[in-house]
Amino acid sequence: MTQTPTTGGPSFWWQQTGLPPRRAALAGDTTAQICIIGAGYTGLWTALSLKSARPELDILMVEAEWAGFGASGRNGGWLTGGFAWSHARYAATSSEAAVRAMVAAMNGTVAEIISQCASLGIDAEITPTDELLIATNPAQWQRLQAEYQHRSAWGEGDRLRLLSAADTAQRITMPGTQGALEISGVARIQPAKLAAGLARAAERMGIRMAEGTRVTAIAPGLVTTDRGRVRAETILRCTEGFTAALPGHRRELLPLNSAQIITEPLSPGTWAKIGWQGHEIIGDFAHSYCYCQRTPDGRIAFGGRGTPYRYGSGLDTNGHPDPATIAQLTTRLHSLFPATSTARIEHAWCGTLGVPRDWCAGVAFDPATRIGHAGGYVGVGVATANLAGRTLAALTLGTDDPLTRLPWVNRIPRTWEPEPLRWLGLHGTYAAYALADRAEARGGPPSRLAEWVNRAVGR
Repeated sequence: MTQTPTTGGPSFWWQQTGLPPRRAALAGDTTAQICIIGAGYTGLWTALSLKSARPELDILMVEAEWAGFGASGRNGGWLTGGFAWSHARYAATSSEAAVRAMVAAMNGTVAEIISQCASLGIDAEITPTDELLIATNPAQWQRLQAEYQHRSAWGEGDRLRLLSAADTAQRITMPGTQGALEISGVARIQPAKLAAGLARAAERMGIRMAEGTRVTAIAPGLVTTDRGRVRAETILRCTEGFTAALPGHRRELLPLNSAQIITEPLSPGTWAKIGWQGHEIIGDFAHSYCYCQRTPDGRIAFGGRGTPYRYGSGLDTNGHPDPATIAQLTTRLHSLFPATSTARIEHAWCGTLGVPRDWCAGVAFDPATRIGHAGGYVGVGVATANLAGRTLAALTLGTDDPLTRLPWVNRIPRTWEPEPLRWLGLHGTYAAYALADRAEARGGPPSRLAEWVNRAVGR
């Protein structure tokens, strides 16, 4: 059927809640003890952690658009607390024990966020549930079992359970299902409600926020914006996928694009064909994987990479995905959930996430310049931003906190290659993943091409 979804704006989540009233821009030059650049999850959790520890601090947040405009208001609503990076890469610059401590810290973020939202009075539609990563062909099933063994060896075994094809079918119906990896202790959220709630909580605690204020330069003690200058003892950059837009940081974090579509509310008959009565968050084990949630009003929100990267680290235009990406996601939705083939796609949007060259997230703080930053979450930022914010706050305050000894602290990867190499590399990578997925869908073995590409790009 012909589908004409609303696009951009920047997401269905904000359409559902209504865009928040814009806060005033910076009114000329000012001062602050701490200036935080970026009012997404990372900046907000950092500000809240700092203010909770030291209520007397004068904190100013500077945001180019509005709080939650970026990935914080556009993500898939997965609150997982999983460890999505290379254990071995972190261990190479620390120790196995340190990596295990970071795994445990990440696992604790879901309960931490649920607790914080309760104490702050934030209704983010948090629904505790399980994550199901489903293998839909034999090659994916082999990869899934290897992932189970790997994550169990690094301390996540008590959260994991392998499900057979029959067990999986009791939870959800997807063509070709071989089995699934069940991960407990996760939740689904409404992303915009979380971002808006955190921003309101920050204001109640006395944190100043200047929206519509774009940072043009950062130097020790000074943040220059298009609305005036901020002199601050401490400067914390929490810009994630927008980092490349800052002068001097273009090759630090690559802005990788992710896109989503969302269906109209599905009928009871359609849900009866799909199953999925437990509100689990759902993904697959394809190389170009998808991520899905069932919303409280009975829709499927379905996300994937689409067009992965724009030349020159370009950003999207207010969340508008290209038609090819919408068509690709719609085709994928129908292939995994055939019962949705006649359902209307109501909204499509996209956003950017930050990717370091070694695909490992990091938090850093320089006591000499008193400039810090956090980011590079590689698409798992909902929970990770909370841990990063708490860690960045502890580093800023110089407290003796176990978080400051985790292996992602002050670990600076090399920068990305110049253009056109990074455009060619990223588009070549995702083209190879598409070829690999097609071969595996035909019943082929795990793709050696995809394995080679992962080694070549450092994933």
